[in-house]
Amino acid sequence: MMMTLTLFLSVLTLMATLEDIETPQSTEEQDVRWIMLPGQETIEPGKGRRIVFMAGDEEYRSEEALPMLARMMNRHGFECIILFSQDPETGLVDPDEQNHIPGTHLIDKADLLVLFLRFRELSDEAMRPVVAHVESGKPVTGIRTSTHAFLYEDNEESPFASWSWNSDDPPGGFGGEILGETWVSHHGHHGSQATRGVVEASNADHPVLRGVDDVFGPTDVYGIRGLPSDSTILLRGAVIDGMDPEDPPVQGKQNEPMIPIAWVRERLMNSNSSQRLFVTTMGTAEDWSNEGLRTLFANSVLWQLGDTGQIPDSGLEAPIVGPWEPTPFGFGAHRPGYRPSDYKKGSPWAEIGNTSKDSSETPQDSLEIDKP
Repeated sequence: MMMTLTLFLSVLTLMATLEDIETPQSTEEQDVRWIMLPGQETIEPGKGRRIVFMAGDEEYRSEEALPMLARMMNRHGFECIILFSQDPETGLVDPDEQNHIPGTHLIDKADLLVLFLRFRELSDEAMRPVVAHVESGKPVTGIRTSTHAFLYEDNEESPFASWSWNSDDPPGGFGGEILGETWVSHHGHHGSQATRGVVEASNADHPVLRGVDDVFGPTDVYGIRGLPSDSTILLRGAVIDGMDPEDPPVQGKQNEPMIPIAWVRERLMNSNSSQRLFVTTMGTAEDWSNEGLRTLFANSVLWQLGDTGQIPDSGLEAPIVGPWEPTPFGFGAHRPGYRPSDYKKGSPWAEIGNTSKDSSETPQDSLEIDKP
């Protein structure tokens, strides 16, 4: 009788273990050139869904920010894949490498594509899955410099050269046509005026804003000339007189009116369906230490996927997962010598167990104020 009971309990334990097994990935999808965080078949709302993140900018540490956001969404069951700009010979993460982001074929099965890019010029083969996803009407998120994600200088005959940020047709390229705006200017003074998010009062009941408050980050407000009529402004950016959360907003014309820093679009497609897009011009790695901004991102994922009913009134939980010690923004300030896998569990240089450390000083000697 005792043996039968022991066997029964062992079977129950095995069944419980099997329920928590991650979704198996094909050998083709597992590669040292990117990070794959397997989805959880028993966890909603991410069950059976894939998010692909593309990191490639020289200044705002997308190579640190996107793995952290991916770990956060993986907690909600999503399969998350992070692709990096990297040296094609060494395989080391290199945000200054503008032409090489391996793994874009994995976008073919993505439910959501998250871009944090700046002035990339990928091969036509690497670009095709990106363009196919966007043109299919699937959801897209654009962070900070993704308003000027692409710049075709070497291959101006590419069929994707029209996606350059300074394109005339369509105006503003990918940023202008898809996200709603291309690069315009630094509206706040770069490196000396931080940003505080102010909820757009007329849209305060939007589901993406549930539980979002006290948004603050050291990045400056980007200039915006105007957004398409299908846009809904979620946050405007108060230009702060300093870089500390306790500093007051600047008085005068710089904040009159305040510029949009987060919005969504429901872009009409040829099929009369609409494409859901989320854009924020905040987003340097340090910005994501702010829980309000992380909650905004997490909520936006569910809104884009049509799951607003699963966004709690307090917002989707948005914890920092793994050691987190973001590097201050600046050109030439990225930490060299790391491979994609080094970012899988957290900031590889951070102390184990540190989930809240935030570097608050920006190395002014690495900033190039007039660069977009």
